[in-house]
Amino acid sequence: MPARSLRLALAAATAITATFAVTACSSASTTEGGEETVTVTIGTLRGQPHFYQPFLYNDHAVDGVEFEVVTLDTTPALSDALVSGSIDFAISGVTPTISSIAQDRDLKIVASAADGGSGFIGNGETSLDELVGSQIGIVQGSAQEVALRLLIDEAGLTPEDFELTPIPVPEMASAFIAGDIDAFMGVEIGVSIAENAGGTEVMDPYSTDIGRVNIGLVTTGELVESDPELVQKVVDTHAATTEYMADNIEEWLPGMVEEFGGDEAVLTSALENFWLRSDLSDEYVGQLEALATAMQSIGLLETAPTADDIVDTSFTD
Repeated sequence: MPARSLRLALAAATAITATFAVTACSSASTTEGGEETVTVTIGTLRGQPHFYQPFLYNDHAVDGVEFEVVTLDTTPALSDALVSGSIDFAISGVTPTISSIAQDRDLKIVASAADGGSGFIGNGETSLDELVGSQIGIVQGSAQEVALRLLIDEAGLTPEDFELTPIPVPEMASAFIAGDIDAFMGVEIGVSIAENAGGTEVMDPYSTDIGRVNIGLVTTGELVESDPELVQKVVDTHAATTEYMADNIEEWLPGMVEEFGGDEAVLTSALENFWLRSDLSDEYVGQLEALATAMQSIGLLETAPTADDIVDTSFTD
């Protein structure tokens, strides 16, 4: 399907929490009409606006499939859960997914999920030259760290010219506002919180070869091989949900804000920095491959997986 842009924001919240055992998750049941329904377990992150699609999957599910949502704390934890069989699918970061694939873990991106959600925030600086010697917060191993290192290289500088400091996502904005760091390359909603407190954009975080690529729908290669029909149903549900969210923000976003709260100014700002999608265009796949290559060049990977290793486009085609 064609890419659809969505500017989406939500105050940090835990929407659904589920416990799970380390077993194969998809299970079948029979309805009163004799039709078999498969329950698919899908993982996502707590309190992250660009990981929200799974909470609406059951409203748009293809016949014969229903969903149980599991929330975890980190994208590497989502990769671990997929590999262990604790969940069937995940809305997860493409960077940790690529890292897992490079370690020969059996994962595949079968659809995109969200672009953007990044920001390079400082206190009035407009170039990296002005931040030489400064402490810059990073989300270690993330697409945002890769983008920052690419920007540093393009500026003719080195990471050693700065004090790059790993900070957990929930603490990034507060560390910046408190003055514990001078700038940060981070993610929403922390970016909008910092901007609302007076922070300013240093540089465009999307100007490198990896673009806005950030979040994908991930499953295992084993499930792709063993049950492509189920994978197709899940991708179709994901696409329908994404299309609905893109076209009907006024129907679901107010309810989310009412239920979970949030600062209106922060939400308004964050709405400008998200683009939900479900397609796997040639451009998107090229950005995934550029991300893998960049991860190798900065030492995050020993060997960069190819696009064919990372993604299966057959379900979105």
